[in-house]
Amino acid sequence: MRHVHFPAQRVARAPQGSTAPARRLGDKARWYLPAALVTDFLGAAVPVGLVFEAAQQVRPVYCALGAALAWTGVQALRRRYAARQLGESRGVLPVLHDWLILIGVLAVARVVTEEDTPRLSALGALVPALLITVACHKLTYRHLSAARREAQAVSRVLVVGEPDAAEDVIAHLAARTDHPYVVVGVVPVGEGTLGSGVPIAARLDAGMPQALNGDAELVLGAVGSHHADLVLVAPGARFAGDRLRRVAWALHDAGLELAVFPGLVEVSVKRLETLSAGGLAVLRVAPPVGRGWQTLFKAVLDRAGAGLGLLLLSPLFLGIVLAIRFGSRGPAFYRQQRIGRDGIPFTMWKFRTMVVDADARKAELAGANENDGLMFKMRRDPRVTRVGRLLRRTSMDELPQLVNVLTGRMSLVGPRPPLPEEVAEYDEVELRRLNVRPGMTGLWQISGRSDLSWDETIQLDLQYVDNWSFTSDVDVMGRTLRAVVDGRGAY
Repeated sequence: MRHVHFPAQRVARAPQGSTAPARRLGDKARWYLPAALVTDFLGAAVPVGLVFEAAQQVRPVYCALGAALAWTGVQALRRRYAARQLGESRGVLPVLHDWLILIGVLAVARVVTEEDTPRLSALGALVPALLITVACHKLTYRHLSAARREAQAVSRVLVVGEPDAAEDVIAHLAARTDHPYVVVGVVPVGEGTLGSGVPIAARLDAGMPQALNGDAELVLGAVGSHHADLVLVAPGARFAGDRLRRVAWALHDAGLELAVFPGLVEVSVKRLETLSAGGLAVLRVAPPVGRGWQTLFKAVLDRAGAGLGLLLLSPLFLGIVLAIRFGSRGPAFYRQQRIGRDGIPFTMWKFRTMVVDADARKAELAGANENDGLMFKMRRDPRVTRVGRLLRRTSMDELPQLVNVLTGRMSLVGPRPPLPEEVAEYDEVELRRLNVRPGMTGLWQISGRSDLSWDETIQLDLQYVDNWSFTSDVDVMGRTLRAVVDGRGAY
């Protein structure tokens, strides 16, 4: 794997010499909660009221009020309005889960009250609640993401650990903005230099017996001087066990939060389970899903979706074929060898978007490659035809891959199918992305496509391979439509 050192891009400095109370940068915009409550309440009440009024239900206002209270109540019980969850990205599936609970609650209420509105009408009246809630989440998430790119609405973090471990945590957090943490200081354990540029708030002694009594005081002092909201510990041989426990006691007694980094990266929380063994806190990591009902459902969804897509899109295929043939000489379809699951090559189909001699001209454009890794990408590739630019912008050039999905060579969702020359340069880490079938869409496409660096692309693919689930595929397919409409990174 090609490792890149990321500088500390999001560093909030503590006020020098300030004795003011700690500033709670973790506070989010005040309108998040009322916006969520109002949209959820009205999103359920108004459609239900209108539908029940049209169905001549005797108490439409009471039904609308009951549906609205049930919808907000379900989400309140599932802590969707908690400060930690407001504005955070949850995707469509958690909202759908809440909505299904709402259906169950109202189904029971329907029996109890003997309400007789037609079932399909009642169900249809609740669909806007689902859609409006998802839209509200998207709005607040975009606002929160923009704020965090400016180091606002974040939690100020003090990192404690041995120098190398602390540097790794700082670099990982600083390289991304899809999280609420900004590092304001570091407390290294033992001697060692730090090149991240984060201020050293204090330094703990490397020897455990001498440090037991002084650790807590130093860490608490560093928290106060840097106005930290959270202490993040990267435990190691010099800072673990009883030593870490004493610091945890001191922090909790002072009403401060403590988090421990277990050394894992890109592991979904769905695979983690906390256990206790002889007084030790143990984190169990479940293996990636490789068999069972979820893989069966994926296979059925792939074949059924590809077959249905080819059937419904056949008129569009004909129109695209004619546009390509009239736009430039050459065949309408383009075949290219790609590498599939377990390193097995296959022929991938696409609509032709370049001139017929594009492959022969690739070598002369090598110096203009805008990707920092093994992929070749140019924003203004002169080989792309006029029709091809439109097809790439809308991702319609990928539609013939439905044939590859139908034959089992590809999946609807998965990593990007690599070229043989790319795979020839893979190391043992990058080869892991070949453990699953490549996909027409995936985390790469919905996260920026060609705008991503090589390392970001590989990390997204590995994240998919290690954390795959059937529900994650459904979520990716739902987010693909927005990525296609947005068009970011499509060239």
